[in-house]
Amino acid sequence: MRRREFITALGVGATWPLVAGAQQTAIPAIGFLHIGVADALANSFLAAFRRGLKETGYAEGQNINFEYRFAEFESDRLPTLAADLVHRNVALIFELGGGAIPALAAKAATSTIPIVLVFGSDPVKLGLAASLNHPGGNVTGVTFFTTELVGKRIELLCELLPQARTIGYLRPQQSSVTLSDQMEADAHTAARALGRQLVMVTVDKVEELNAAFSTLASEHADALVVGASPFLSSEESINRLVALTLKNKLPAIHQYREFAEAGGLVSYGANYAEASQQAGIYAGRILKGERPADLPFQQSTKVELIINLRTAKLLGLTVPVSLLGRADEVIE
Repeated sequence: MRRREFITALGVGATWPLVAGAQQTAIPAIGFLHIGVADALANSFLAAFRRGLKETGYAEGQNINFEYRFAEFESDRLPTLAADLVHRNVALIFELGGGAIPALAAKAATSTIPIVLVFGSDPVKLGLAASLNHPGGNVTGVTFFTTELVGKRIELLCELLPQARTIGYLRPQQSSVTLSDQMEADAHTAARALGRQLVMVTVDKVEELNAAFSTLASEHADALVVGASPFLSSEESINRLVALTLKNKLPAIHQYREFAEAGGLVSYGANYAEASQQAGIYAGRILKGERPADLPFQQSTKVELIINLRTAKLLGLTVPVSLLGRADEVIE
């Protein structure tokens, strides 16, 4: 995965369309609000979103423009970035990932501009929608309830490593507290049910990953679950996690397929590209006049299991045939 140039949250670099200054008033704009950075991973999901838009007749630079805002993992910047998009009178706000924090920031900034989300939280519990089938406000999109997959990731690791007794869990401090706490509780429940001990390690910066792996080694962790969070799912973090898991010979599972594609052992999670494309279709329908209040939240049910067999061999692991048979993709 090639690294893209990072860009500031208030502008767009050379690898991204320069639309902020040249936007024509006759062409509506979509505001893209993201808690992370402008890396190749975010770009791939945006490409899927654009494909969805294209299905409804919208193409960037022709009849739709974009305003990009990246918080660079500083969640306290999100309200200002969301307010700036509202000030610029965008026709719609698209928010990808990040859980509750950016979604709530967008909602707090406007009750009239349509908001389309792709995230792993429950919009009803967060007060973003009256119900999944009838949102009733200005927010709709695609959700995949990330917390429900945490226990399954632990199960998959234990199936791959039946002798593993201690499972490490990387938990970000700066993610949504409610979501992280729920995932942590689910992880402990799953580990206890399987007779395993769970070791929680908190990490907030890429620079802290080395220390985190030292802690995992001192706790004799046999395997690792990478918690679901924007920070731990950035391109930079994924590449660093892959390098550290190989260096420490620590089998690990991640929510994004990009982890397995970059050389990680296993990924198990929702298909973000498919969800982003569906969000693009929703955005196009809204731009054509449909109301987000009437568009039910889509619940993404496609969950992918990707196994990197090359990495398994490097780690000296034999992947059970039963697990290989259930994989959506095997990298050899």
